[in-house]
Amino acid sequence: MRTERSLTRLDRVFARLDREPERPVQLGMPRMSRHRYALVAACLAAYAAIVWAVITTSWLVRLDWRVMFFRPYQQWPEIHAWLDYYVVLGQRGPTAVMVAAWLGWRSWRQHTLRPLITLAISLLLLNVTVGAAKIGMGRLGPHYATTIGSNEMWLGGDIFPSGHTANAVVTWGILAYLASSPRARRWLSALSAVMSLGVGLTTVYLGTHWLSDVLLGWVAGLLILLALPLFEPLGARAERWILGLRDAVWTRLARRFGKDRAPSAPVAGPSGLAAPLRRTAPLGADAGHARRGPFLLSSGPHGARPERGPSTTPGGGRRPASAHTDATGRPKPSSARPVA
Repeated sequence: MRTERSLTRLDRVFARLDREPERPVQLGMPRMSRHRYALVAACLAAYAAIVWAVITTSWLVRLDWRVMFFRPYQQWPEIHAWLDYYVVLGQRGPTAVMVAAWLGWRSWRQHTLRPLITLAISLLLLNVTVGAAKIGMGRLGPHYATTIGSNEMWLGGDIFPSGHTANAVVTWGILAYLASSPRARRWLSALSAVMSLGVGLTTVYLGTHWLSDVLLGWVAGLLILLALPLFEPLGARAERWILGLRDAVWTRLARRFGKDRAPSAPVAGPSGLAAPLRRTAPLGADAGHARRGPFLLSSGPHGARPERGPSTTPGGGRRPASAHTDATGRPKPSSARPVA
């Protein structure tokens, strides 16, 4: 009769989690190939083309105004409440916390800081590049537009390119960038594409961004992901520095607390003398003697054993004469006190 229970998918997941954490031999670090350099060049060209189309008030600006007058949030009001929550997946704070928690668990399992350092570098590049473009071009959003048909550039705004869209591309795309297998990378790439596409269109639906803002946000986020292999040596040096600093701090703490610890004084025994020390076998002792364990010396003074010669009794035996009997055979009272 078969009594073994078939393992479910959840049992296999928990069995995988119970394994001992191991550092992988190869983490599959992406490299800057010719294909990747070509994609970076194409993204830079698209970035410059979108900015130029907005500055010159071309057909792209006219499309922005048409979408704004269409007012998608009034056409489909039943999904407005749901999209208000969905757009949070593009905000920098909540998404950074969620992705950092997942990558922190991976760092602990793989005994490496590379996932967290890569996330920090990508977010730093995102804040610097997108933030500088927002402040430099100063475009106003649809809700604050002043002149119909204008590009609304250099008027003190901060919506070009879309920060929600670029952040969604980077934070969700970093999961695909750090995937440990080609299959996981394909699935995570599709997931990040859906998330960033949905977040960008949601901002257009809510009327917080122009359509051109979303296009430039997609290109800006993709450009950061494609350029990340250029910063891998910097991440490796940062990881070595952090680990070296950690080892130095632990060594300093160990030396400090080790020197401050005074040697323990011997404890006095019942007779007023010091308690015997525990003796162990020397380092080069035989393995058989080492298995016997340490031995203890009994407490109290250790005098020399008296040498006693054999004596004969009247009956011819070898029993020594008792010191507690006199000549008549009667026991002699002892003057010694009992020892506690």
